[in-house]
Amino acid sequence: MTNARGRWTGGTLTAKSLLKPHQVARAVFHPAWIPESVDPTVEKLKRIRVVAGAFAALGVYTYVEGGFSFDEIVGNAATASVVLFLLTPLTVGVMLWVWRRSGTVGQLRGPLSDAFKLLALFVGSVLVTYLLLRWSDVFGALPGFLLKFVVLWLVVFVVAGAVRLTGNFFGTAAVHRGLPALLAMVTTWLMALPDLLTGDLHGLSLTMGVIFILGAPVTVTGIALLELRRLRSRYGIRLAAHPATLPRLTPAPPSSIPGHGPVPPQGNPYAHPHGNPYSAPHLPWPPQPGNRHNRGSR
Repeated sequence: MTNARGRWTGGTLTAKSLLKPHQVARAVFHPAWIPESVDPTVEKLKRIRVVAGAFAALGVYTYVEGGFSFDEIVGNAATASVVLFLLTPLTVGVMLWVWRRSGTVGQLRGPLSDAFKLLALFVGSVLVTYLLLRWSDVFGALPGFLLKFVVLWLVVFVVAGAVRLTGNFFGTAAVHRGLPALLAMVTTWLMALPDLLTGDLHGLSLTMGVIFILGAPVTVTGIALLELRRLRSRYGIRLAAHPATLPRLTPAPPSSIPGHGPVPPQGNPYAHPHGNPYSAPHLPWPPQPGNRHNRGSR
């Protein structure tokens, strides 16, 4: 597991990291094998998608329930993780069927295996957190008190991991850069459809219920479509194309270096902004017949 750990976390975890669950979550749920974004704009769209989806979902819960119930939120997260565990492989399987005309599954075995490991790791973390929360009152006072500290650590770990995974969607960008946007759309719609089909509007009127229930999927879908459109128009990445047929892309250079601040503009910093106004004009070489600069040499 040493090599796998180094490849997975990039060697960033230390013993002190255990005191900071958000750092552990960043290393575990955004592993080193996930490719960097090729476009800063696409990365910004992902962040907006994460914030918009969370705001829509939590806003509905706050408005309907009139506040937060910690146990209820953890229970809903456990249910959602089980749904993700079923939906993600199903959606990826559909795309593998679409890609079969121009490539094979064997070409994607490595990144697919890593993505499903990340999915199983997150689902397992959520379920363990939920079970420990339910069992914290079963033990005595001291064991239960210590167990609640463990649950608190796990909650921060899972929440920070969920934020990371919403952006990279279980590292599926390593399979195809369009998969995270597709999975975000499919997941949010399938989460909202049961309430719409059963008419469970949580005590709201028809209009308000539809608006609140559709808030998350509509918002996430709009931003995800912008991601896919930009990937297609600027980089030639089409969702229906097998990943093996797509062009190899180089990630955009960072705008800052950790520990050194922003990267200065490249090039000669002392050059005239519009070129040297006193330099000789550029002459074609070799001399062209009929050029007025060549008449003196005849």
